[in-house]
Amino acid sequence: MSKVIEGLFYSESHEWVKVDGETATVGVTDFAQAEMGNITYVDLPDEGDTLEAGDAFGALESVKAASDLYSPVSGEVVEVNSELEDAPEKVNEDPYANWIIKVRMSDPSEVEGLLDAAAYEAKTKK
Repeated sequence: MSKVIEGLFYSESHEWVKVDGETATVGVTDFAQAEMGNITYVDLPDEGDTLEAGDAFGALESVKAASDLYSPVSGEVVEVNSELEDAPEKVNEDPYANWIIKVRMSDPSEVEGLLDAAAYEAKTKK
């Protein structure tokens, strides 16, 4: 069964969000990385990019598939995890430690529309 962490928010498109003040750290869930298999490439946005909730901001590629990443929140990309450019497999190793982007949220209330851990776990049970 996939690991789901209490206290994080989850999107329908399998991204997780950790909120710290006005900053949202965004990554992909354990479920998503397991479904994709060995991740071979991470396409990252540029720092300074402006995102709207639901916008595609990058992609993951694996031996099985390619999948767009969608921002769960609106705001400005303030940091990207550039370590993933040279070591995309880190997403498979621990998708919660190996975040993808940090966003300065323009509307922090958007997280209220995301799933909590229990709702996401229920969604991903097979």
